[in-house]
Amino acid sequence: MVGVDEQVRIIASGVVDLISEADLRRKLARGAPLRVKLGIDPTASDIHLGFAVVLRKLRQFQDLGHTAVLIIGDFTAQVGDPSGRSATRPPLSKAEVDAHAATYLEQVRRILDPDRLEVHRNADWLAPLDMAGILRLTAQTTVARMLERDDFAKRYAGGTPISLTEFLYPLLQGQDSVEVRADVELGGTDQLFNNLMGRHLQERAGQEGQVVCTTPLLEGLDGHNKMSKSLGNYIGIAEAPGEQFGKLMSIPDALMPRYFRLTTGWHPDRCDEVEAALAAGDLRPVEAKRLLGRTVVDLYHGDGAGAAAEAEFDKVFRANEAPSEVPEHVLDPADLGAGDGPVRLAAVLRQAGLAPSNKEGGRLIAQGGVRLDGAVVDDPDAVFAPEALDGVLVQVGKRRWARLRNA
Repeated sequence: MVGVDEQVRIIASGVVDLISEADLRRKLARGAPLRVKLGIDPTASDIHLGFAVVLRKLRQFQDLGHTAVLIIGDFTAQVGDPSGRSATRPPLSKAEVDAHAATYLEQVRRILDPDRLEVHRNADWLAPLDMAGILRLTAQTTVARMLERDDFAKRYAGGTPISLTEFLYPLLQGQDSVEVRADVELGGTDQLFNNLMGRHLQERAGQEGQVVCTTPLLEGLDGHNKMSKSLGNYIGIAEAPGEQFGKLMSIPDALMPRYFRLTTGWHPDRCDEVEAALAAGDLRPVEAKRLLGRTVVDLYHGDGAGAAAEAEFDKVFRANEAPSEVPEHVLDPADLGAGDGPVRLAAVLRQAGLAPSNKEGGRLIAQGGVRLDGAVVDDPDAVFAPEALDGVLVQVGKRRWARLRNA
């Protein structure tokens, strides 16, 4: 096993909070594999690169010989994590949670080593809690301590309601650490309070308190806001290679050092080398983005996928050619509402999934962002006979394409 000093250096790279390094060193010095916990509440269907930051850190622990303990929060997801929330999160149904959990596990296995992975569902120990068990849990902390939490304090001061259920959430997540006897817990910086509660509950239960390790929240493609599907600034780990590569080529130059350190899973020394080369001007930003794109695409799609995505990117954006593979869309006249007459192009874009609505389709056309067989169409009210669209190649923006087929 790698020495303690080197393990600490790898673990601490890209980390925001490490509470505490002394505790981590003491645990590592025993020479036994650590149990490193990460809790995931399956509240959506995809995992993006921002969320994958903490999964990459968990994989680093696995590569150092430790055991990843993944908690699927099928019970806590129905409660709703209040972290970073200015209002109560709507609860999810069990069916929604189960559906999301299935897709999460498939995607998580693209990152974690299954040979050093335990998976648990916290409903196994939280669902059976009776009122006596809940009262014992709530007795482990105080209202004053809960109000030390930044988002709770702000909501309380502003008169925004805080439900008692939300107060329970950190205790329920903390109980997970007691149940699996975690040595370390990982989470984003927004999870610091919850993870420290786990450390507190372990100590109250007579266990050694877990080390708390938080990773930063990765900015999205806009360069400012946290990566989020709702903001549309995300890169999904299950997205197609070309989509991943193209999005990575669009990130702001200033973000590249963070992306290399947080999304590639590289050793800190290699990240340092790239950062130094960028700072010295020995590595041009565009070449660094290409390296980043190839690396990330290979991680999620296998060796060689990155180079293939790069070649396809150059074909489309340098040679101005159509992609090698374009999805086909068969027009549905009934949905377009035109009967046997001409159809609005804006409605075709919506039906083909190239625009979210007819109105947005019209806006994209008016902006000159739509091409038919390479020719720009800029009339938002443009109409075409369905037979005239048969076999036509539609391009919206730089990365959305479809080959139309008449029904």
